[in-house]
Amino acid sequence: MGWVSGEYPSRLHKALMGSSTVFTAWDGEELVGLVRVLDDGEMMAYMHYVLVRPDHQGQGIAGTMVEMVKEKYKDYLYIEIMPEERKNAAFYEKHGFHIMEDGVAMQICTSGVKA
Repeated sequence: MGWVSGEYPSRLHKALMGSSTVFTAWDGEELVGLVRVLDDGEMMAYMHYVLVRPDHQGQGIAGTMVEMVKEKYKDYLYIEIMPEERKNAAFYEKHGFHIMEDGVAMQICTSGVKA
């Protein structure tokens, strides 16, 4: 899928195992979708990855996984997502997310790969 994290399989495995929640979508024995959530146990849940293989996009997989996250974290004050591409904002808005008026996405990438 062109996912930078996929270039570090052992680190990715460790990260997924340390996640608060991971939902996956399967086509038989093939992994076709994944969402990863980090939460503080009470107030904030952060959806970090929402991924669907390109050949399975447009089938409602991502939307179903996002709705699963919303259901699991419905009693939290915030569920946040930072889409890595501006074009994906409309998808999240369709699922009830709002662009934060004064919010600014920020990060430090220590791998040398530009995000």
